[in-house]
Amino acid sequence: MSYTASVVGGSGFTGGELLRLLAGHPEFELEQATSRSKTRKTVGHVHPNLRGLDLRFSSPEDLADVDVLFSAAPHGVAMGEIDRYREAAETVVDLSADFRLSEETQYETWYDGHTRPELLAESVYALPELGRERLAGADLVAAGGCNATATILGLLPLFEADLLSGDERVVVDVKVGSSEGGAGGADAASHPERSGVVRPYAPTGHRHEAEIAEFLGLDVAFTAHAVDMTRGAAATCHVFPDGPVSTSALWGAYRDTYAEEPFVETVAGGGGVYRYPEPKAVAGTNRAEVGFELDPGSERVVALAAIDNMMKGSAGQAVHAANIALGIEETTGLDFAGLHPVGAP
Repeated sequence: MSYTASVVGGSGFTGGELLRLLAGHPEFELEQATSRSKTRKTVGHVHPNLRGLDLRFSSPEDLADVDVLFSAAPHGVAMGEIDRYREAAETVVDLSADFRLSEETQYETWYDGHTRPELLAESVYALPELGRERLAGADLVAAGGCNATATILGLLPLFEADLLSGDERVVVDVKVGSSEGGAGGADAASHPERSGVVRPYAPTGHRHEAEIAEFLGLDVAFTAHAVDMTRGAAATCHVFPDGPVSTSALWGAYRDTYAEEPFVETVAGGGGVYRYPEPKAVAGTNRAEVGFELDPGSERVVALAAIDNMMKGSAGQAVHAANIALGIEETTGLDFAGLHPVGAP
């Protein structure tokens, strides 16, 4: 069985990744891509890697009736358009922050409030590794934030194995590529300003802290840095457990959590150049690399994770979740293994 699909906000970076994935997906028929600024232009005009796709952008005011609608519009759009989205499609997958959190008060604290709080209890967080069973049959799916996704994947095994109670001190430092700023990013995202930097852009108070608190029950000291790469998010999590933790216990935790996960691989201090999780190794893929290192001197655990922010952190996660929601084999359309060597991811 195949499903028709549309992408709202298809001219942005993440929208382009959705179009790429859906165009190559054997169970989806791509019917529509919308863009206010690029209406009537071909998809290939904006996304040169998709020049072979016979599709033009249409106005978001004229939504086609489809089985699945993916919204890659900016934060705040989906909550205002959700009724129209649900009239057009049986399943809606939103890639903004509009339905990620469960309480209206969280949006008042971290965003600019919420206009449809009654729908928050209906939405399902898209990260399959965190709640695959809730995704089956879901009709309102909310993709996670890329920085939160990397952090959650790095820390999740420690909670699953009861190595953390939630009261420990945890410091998270995330390095992210320029694509996180979007196709219409601010001056700081331009190449001359971005080149060569390791720039703290959210030393405190990053919005993705809300997702980490919601889904891990953990308050973290979180800092995000902009670095000189295009794709990627790398989370380094410094964890100070209440009691001693062994390397064997850590290996057991990561193996038990991710042994059956098709898109997560543990990389922890082996041989070769890429001994720990590395964004370059997963660029363009829906894969995540996770790992750890134990500092016996300070009894500190360093949990690590690397993803492509536009794939595992956004479009790939959304398609993965849609597969599960619709009963499609979950890895379908997401089997790209990546390239090596590559330039900056």
